[in-house]
Parts: sequence; C-alpha cells; structure tokens
Amino acid sequence: MKKLIFSLLTLFIFTAARAQNERAVIDKIVASVGGEIILLSEMQEQINYARERQPDLPKDFECQSLQNMVVQKLLVNQAKLDSIDVKDEEVETQLDARIDRLMTYFNQDPAAIEQYYGQSIDQIKEQMRGDMRNQLLAERMQHTITEKATVTPAEIKAFFGNIPKDSLPYFNAEVEIREIVGKPKVNDLQKDIARQKITDIQKQLEAGADFAVLAKKYSDDPGSGSQGGDLGWQKRGTFVAAFEAAIYKLEKGQTSQIVETEFGFHIMQLIERRGNLVHGRHILVKPTITEEDMNLAKKNLEDVRALILKDSITFSAAVKKFGEKNVQSFNNDGRVANPKSGNTFFEMADLPTTIFFAIDGLKPGEISKPVESAPDEGDKFFRIVLVQSRTKPHKADLKLDYNKIQTAALEQKKAGSSESWILERLRNTYLEFDPMFSNCPNLEQMKMEAKAGF
Repeated sequence: MKKLIFSLLTLFIFTAARAQNERAVIDKIVASVGGEIILLSEMQEQINYARERQPDLPKDFECQSLQNMVVQKLLVNQAKLDSIDVKDEEVETQLDARIDRLMTYFNQDPAAIEQYYGQSIDQIKEQMRGDMRNQLLAERMQHTITEKATVTPAEIKAFFGNIPKDSLPYFNAEVEIREIVGKPKVNDLQKDIARQKITDIQKQLEAGADFAVLAKKYSDDPGSGSQGGDLGWQKRGTFVAAFEAAIYKLEKGQTSQIVETEFGFHIMQLIERRGNLVHGRHILVKPTITEEDMNLAKKNLEDVRALILKDSITFSAAVKKFGEKNVQSFNNDGRVANPKSGNTFFEMADLPTTIFFAIDGLKPGEISKPVESAPDEGDKFFRIVLVQSRTKPHKADLKLDYNKIQTAALEQKKAGSSESWILERLRNTYLEFDPMFSNCPNLEQMKMEAKAGF
C-alpha cells in the first residue's frame, strides 16, 4: 500500500479542456472523499489523456487512476479544512501558462485551438479554473506535509548503507563547468551600413512595397524571414524590451519606425492583437560582425583568462565584471546548467561538442582558452570554461556522490512522511466507491484503511 500511494503522489496535469462535452454524456459520482467527489467523467479525462500518450496502458490503469484521484482529493479536502489559501492571481497565472502550452502545440494560433475544442479560449480557461485551484491546493498541502523533512549526515550514511552492494547505481563520468561569455561588439562602420540598409527598406515600404516580399528578400532573421517575417502569435514577455514596447504600440495593419535592439535594426508590422497576444511580422537587418570584431572579443577573453591565472581576479569577480549579462550562467556565478537534469553536472557525452574538446584533458581548477560558439548557438561569441569538478565512471560512492545520495535520502524521508499522513487521513475521512470498481484490490485496501478508523 505504501509503495503504491507513494507512486501516486506526483500530481499530473488535468486535461479539463475537453471535459464539458464529455460531462454532458457522463455524469456519475464514482468516489466520495470527505467533502469531495470524483465524477466518472473526470476520471475518463485522465484516462483518455494518458491513452493518447501511451496506447497500451496496464490492465489495472483505471483502478490506479482512481486511486491517484482519491489521494489528490484527500489532499484537497484537508487543505480546505486547514484553510490553506490559493489566491486568484496564482490560479490565473497557472491557467495562462496552460494556455501558453496549448498555443505552442497549435503553432500560436488561437483560432485553431477554438476549432479543435469547440470553445473560445476564455471558455476553456473558465472550465479549467476549478481543477487548477484544486491542483494548487493539493500541491500546497503536500508541501506542508513534507516541508520540515530533513536528513542528518548519519541518516544519509544509513540510507546509503542499506543499499545492497550489487544494487548500487553506476554513474558515468561527469563534469561541472563554469564559463565567462564574451560577445563581439559591432564596429561603427558596420552599424552605419546596417542602418542605411534598413532605411532603404523603410523607403520601399513607404512607397507601397509588400512587407512579406521584402522580409523574404532582406530579413536576417532565419526563422521568420522565409515566412515573410511572420512571427506567429506571441505573448507579452516573449520579445526583448525595445521590440516589445514598439510592437504593442502599433494598431492593426500599422508598420513601425526603425527600432534598434541588441539583435540589430527592425521594422515590424502588427497583423492582429488579442489582449496580451500579438501576431506580427518583422524585417531584421543585423550589422555584420567582422573578423576584426571577433579577434578583439577573443583577445579580451584571453586577457581575462590571464588575469585569473595570475590571481589578479577571482573567476566569480571576472564573471560579473567581464561576462555577457544576457546568458543564463551570468546570474549563477558562471555555472552552466544542464538542460536535461536541471542541475550543474554534465555527463561528458551531454556537453556541447565545442566545450567537450575545449576541456578535454583539463583538471579541476584549470581554464580553457577562448572557445568560439557553435553555429547552432545563434550569434557568434567566445567563452572561457573553468572545470569546477570532474569524476570518472564509477559505482555510487558516498564521498563522490554525497549530494545525489543526500537528495535520494531526503526524497525517501519525504515519501515516508506523505505515506504516513495519507494512511492517517484515510482512517479519519469518509471514503466510498461506486460498486463498478469493486474489482479493484487497491481501492478495496484503501476502504479497509478508511474503515479501520471508524
């Protein structure tokens, strides 16, 4: 029972957008949990959502799905009893994020969403609002249950000691890196050439030239240029500040003046706007980065590296003083995050090729020479890379992998707290299932736990 409950504690995203039509046909209470109910239609939503992603679901998936919903309703019920608060703004923020994901799936086209679901975006949001509030309540309640869980060094050691030696995980070689990024500055001559080019394009537009045709011919934005400059539907906050300020001031069909951003010079046109969503297009002219500009950027990083090696400045101080501010690592003391794991450790095979070869053979504490960015990283730049730590392929080791083992031990302790809390709540909460689920052993066991407290 404990392992099963633990496996159900992660709350998955509801697909409430389809629920209205289904509930018109199916509307039957299949479970009561305290003051909460579960409808057959709600359960069917989750099953359909899972089946779309994994057609061959386990035979007992319906039983597991309902148990998962019971656990969530148990958390929601207690959250309400404890007066845990979820503000309206939090619900709206999460709903907006859900709609943003839908927009991504439908190529930023609200009309396509409305056609697919047979509802407006506002109707979809309204339909999802109750489920979203319950999801946030459940998450907050679960956090309340586990937030005080900690593990001592002795507990971490005991946790590791209880893992059978032949079951210890095997870790590949890993490396932790920090970087300082330097981007070349455009020289004044190339900036003037780009400004003249965008001015000529502006004159053609004023003379009646077709925006999309000029975008295809002249725009330096590889993503939108071939599409006539079309940027699709985008939400507020997507663009850099200067670009966004300009496009949100436009009226439908209006073309902007020349706007300069860190990417170059733009002319934009608003196709349509819906609230915080804009559908626009632009023409970008980027000043050319010359070989001389690149060499200067490289030389600057070579000088920074020399200062660090001479102990004239620490790596951390150099990041803040010389590093490019518009990169993720700048605000993390130069540490580069692994997009796969979210932490700062990379298996060697996961490193970008340019970095892999740059640090090959370097020991912890050593710094690479300036490395040019790869073509798929966008605008050209250089970086110097510090090897913060490095491990060889090995079986899990308490000393080498202390942080990973600590995390695993803490998660186990949190799971124990959650399991204990759920079993206690079951014994103090009314629980009933529809007879149609009488063939689910896991649900019968939950009912037995509940009845044991009455």
